[in-house]
Amino acid sequence: MSSTANLKKEYKERIVPALMKEFNYSTVMQVPVLKKIVLNQGLGLAVADKKIIETAINELTAISGQKAVATLSRKDISNFKLRKKMPIGVMVTLRRERMYEFLERLIRVALPRIRDFKGIEGKLDGRGNYTLGIQEQIIFPEINIDNISKLLGMNITFVTSAKTDEEGYALLKEFGLPFKNAKKD
Repeated sequence: MSSTANLKKEYKERIVPALMKEFNYSTVMQVPVLKKIVLNQGLGLAVADKKIIETAINELTAISGQKAVATLSRKDISNFKLRKKMPIGVMVTLRRERMYEFLERLIRVALPRIRDFKGIEGKLDGRGNYTLGIQEQIIFPEINIDNISKLLGMNITFVTSAKTDEEGYALLKEFGLPFKNAKKD
């Protein structure tokens, strides 16, 4: 797990001092931390085809290195032929070592594989967290393109301890997320 150590070590040795200097923190404990990364796929198609959930669980497990779970619907919606507690999505939450490992693979391998990639949007949620939407799961090298039946997108949410968007943005930028240069304030 040397790649894990790389990002974690880089955070302690380079990112923390850089953020302390940028935001004039008085103590290391004020520096924002990446708490967890949540991968989530909403699969409305699964109402008609139950195999989609199994496939998505296997793919997300391969991508994240941790077992994914199905998310269930909370209520009945007759227009969508949806019943309560039907599986309609897949998610996995990564923390600690696996989180850093996944982040490293995302930045160094997966994102550069996107066709015509110009960077990701720099819009955070107001509390220092960031969600990245990906259209196709095939940008991850763990996915075998020959076995794909359907292209599925996913959301990757980076949850930080930052109090403001500005701090969260600075933290994620230091980690190496390729934001587009134009940041609106």
